[in-house]
Amino acid sequence: MQLLASCNIFQGLSETQLQRLAEITKEIQIEKGQWVLQEGHEGGELYVLKEGAVELITKVDGDFELPMAMLRDEGTCFGTSSLVVPHVYSLSARCAEKGTLLVIKRADLEGLVQEDQSLGCSIMKNYAAHLLKRLKETRQELKIHFKTLFKSMHS
Repeated sequence: MQLLASCNIFQGLSETQLQRLAEITKEIQIEKGQWVLQEGHEGGELYVLKEGAVELITKVDGDFELPMAMLRDEGTCFGTSSLVVPHVYSLSARCAEKGTLLVIKRADLEGLVQEDQSLGCSIMKNYAAHLLKRLKETRQELKIHFKTLFKSMHS
């Protein structure tokens, strides 16, 4: 339950809410090279890293794999696009080091939210903050890339 409490989208949940969340959570083992989720596929599950490492990847022009992030921190949540319509994963995730994940099925989480709407509000508030942070990081990266491109064009 402590691991769930450390996950950014579950922060601020009560002990009771975390306990109910833990009841619908399953632990799985993953092997190096194993695909956890695929970009463009239906997002039916949310994942929390317990141990190991997971690489987030996007495909460019259908063939080239572009690494986006390496997740190593315990409590890191991914597969969050399963939380919102159209419930489609926006990235792929592949196991980079043998490890353990916590898995929460979207349907089970939706059931909890139906029973406890404040739980759903807290999760979505945290998810919105997470997305805003990622948007700011992406904008900063774009500024760096455009600045480099602009300098090379005018050198």
